[in-house]
Parts: sequence; C-alpha cells; structure tokens
Amino acid sequence: MNYRTLGSTDLRVSEISFGAWQLGNNSDWGGMDDSAAHDLVAAAINQGINLFDTAPNYAGSRSEALLGEALAGQRQQLILVSKFGHRPDGSQDYSVDALWKSLEESLIRLKTDFLDVLLIHNPPATTYAADEAIWPALEKAKQQGKIRHYGASLDFADEIEACLNNTGSEVLEILFNIMHQDVRRAFPLVKEKHAGLIAKVPLDSGWLTGRFNAQNTFKGVRKRWSADDINQRAKLVASLSGITSQDRSQTHTALAFLLAYPEVSCVIPGVRNQQQLLDNLGAVNCTIKRSEQRALEQFWDELTDDGSNLLPW
Repeated sequence: MNYRTLGSTDLRVSEISFGAWQLGNNSDWGGMDDSAAHDLVAAAINQGINLFDTAPNYAGSRSEALLGEALAGQRQQLILVSKFGHRPDGSQDYSVDALWKSLEESLIRLKTDFLDVLLIHNPPATTYAADEAIWPALEKAKQQGKIRHYGASLDFADEIEACLNNTGSEVLEILFNIMHQDVRRAFPLVKEKHAGLIAKVPLDSGWLTGRFNAQNTFKGVRKRWSADDINQRAKLVASLSGITSQDRSQTHTALAFLLAYPEVSCVIPGVRNQQQLLDNLGAVNCTIKRSEQRALEQFWDELTDDGSNLLPW
C-alpha cells in the first residue's frame, strides 16, 4: 500500500481506502450480514487500508455501528471519516443543534472519543457562507477534541471554491471520476489552500468497473437512472476502450486516473465483498501516462461542452 498526506493535516492515508456506504446494507446487491462486514473490514486492514469513510445514513446507521465493532482495539492506528446532515432515517438537518446530536451519536456507534475528520454531508449552497453558524460550531468541536479536522462532502468546483474561500475547511470529499470531472477546475485553489481531497464515487457507481451494459436494470439507489441514462452510460463506457490502455482493467484505469492528481490523497471505492476489495487493491502502484490522463480529460471536456452540460450522476 502507498500512503499520502491528507492536505495540511498530519494524517497519512492509504491511497486506496474504504468507502463503507454498503457496509451493513442487507437489502441491496445480495445483502451483507454482520459477520461478512467484520471480515471485510479486517481484510482491508490486513492489506494496509487505514482510512474508513462512513456516515450516519449509510445502511440506516448500521455502517457506523459495524465499523465500531470491527475496529475495536485498533482505533488509534486507523483514520475515521464520518459526516453529518443526513440522518439515519433519510431526512436532512444541517443546524448547529443537529451537528452536536449527530456527532455524539456517531461517536457512540463508532465506539470512539473522536473522529479524525467530520464532513458536512452535501449541504445547501448557503452553508458555505462565511457567517454560517455551523463553522464556529465545528471549530468548537475541534477545540474540544471530538474531531481533529473538518470540511465538506461536495460535488462541484463552485462548491469547492465557496467552501475553501469562506471557511476553515481542511478536508473535502469530492465527486470525482472519469465521467464526473467538474471538481478538477478548482484544483489550483485546492493546491493553494493545501486542502486534503478524498475522491468519492471513483467508479461512477459501478459503471467504470465494466460490469454494466445497456441491458442492465437496477434497484436501490441505482434506480435513479432512466433507460436513456443507462444507454448513454453504456455507450460512453464502451468508448473509453479507444482511449485507455488495454493492459489493465477498467477499474484499475479509473482509480489510477484519480491518483495521477497529486491533489488527491485517496480514493474510497465502495466495498461489498472480498473480491471487490481485492480488485480495488489491484490498483496499488498502477499508473497511467500523462498522455492518457490528458486524453481522459479531453474526453470529459468534449462530453460536457467544457463543463456546461454535466452528466447526471
């Protein structure tokens, strides 16, 4: 495993980290019982993964609870990232009172006294205002030792700019993959501010693994895709074979593309089973040439008319 420093923090994080949104989800994709979840986390740690990303609403809070059980006795060696704003019941509340309640509940479920990183979970744009009350509250949580660093989970370059220019955020979790590259337009500011970046949805919800095609149907969160969305995505994924090297899998190309940016500290692909874990880890030390990186940037630029016509995620 390779490790990178998370922005201006003192955290050294595994390049391939663990996205725990599927952990404990018993209703979709074949389900996952508690024993399998514990084994999956243990296998990840054994392979050098040290950052685990979760949230109160993942699997209705079961993700946090299972991580708390699986990480018992190893907390000090690992990095925990969680969020607030999306509640376990699916509702949203970004108020200061909700922050304190959510944080305390997360700490209990995760069986820890502190979070390494707490992120506001895709908040409304108005949240990034400099006078928004949530930011002093996060500073207070940091002073109390309940969190070490804070920031936001967000999706677009203009959100990054507002967040970094107006707040004391140190870490951002960004929607970034070959199909969604809007955030890279803000990378010069990220570099200037020394912010740490965690790349979420690095495999475009599974499309960049090569598992899906135009005949697939979906349920759960992936049910959001219309028939037209599915056909478009299938064609776009197929077209990537003419751009990228055939010497590596689509999964490894997708992860290597993100890690080619020094601004990105780690990627957090979702992990549902041991085979997916091993597939993700196969991207360690996998690199792409600068010419291939440029070609993938141009692919997105042309696809979106230089960012003016973004794909639905």
